[in-house]
Amino acid sequence: MILYLLPLFALAMIIVPLVIAIRKAHAGVPFSRKNTILLNSGLFVGTMILMTIFLPVIAAAEGVPDAAAAAAASAGVGSGLKYIAAAIPTGLATIGTGIAVGNAASAAIGATSEDEKNFSKALIFVALGEGVAIYGLLVSILILNG
Repeated sequence: MILYLLPLFALAMIIVPLVIAIRKAHAGVPFSRKNTILLNSGLFVGTMILMTIFLPVIAAAEGVPDAAAAAAASAGVGSGLKYIAAAIPTGLATIGTGIAVGNAASAAIGATSEDEKNFSKALIFVALGEGVAIYGLLVSILILNG
């Protein structure tokens, strides 16, 4: 039973900062997005560490034989770390892309409003920022297939 509730607990811990931010936004209370992101990241990493530590213990307590639990735990940790390793480049690349496109697009709009001939040049810089996300996705695909 606990083995099935553990993923729900992990999902709840990851969603908590979102719920807090939505409640503060509806109440009109100002909140720091930086603190919300840090709280979300901390809860995510903490939940993944707890899942890595307690999942084999719970599987052993549920009646899974020791040899099977050890094999499942080693395969679970290895495959879990593989998915985390694939998620990190995509996540960081998309954060970088958001920053790059946000700055480049606002500059492109300003340059285009001054002279319409600058549109094609400005569009190239926005597209270069988008390329970073594609590179992160390709790295993640290589990690998953490797």
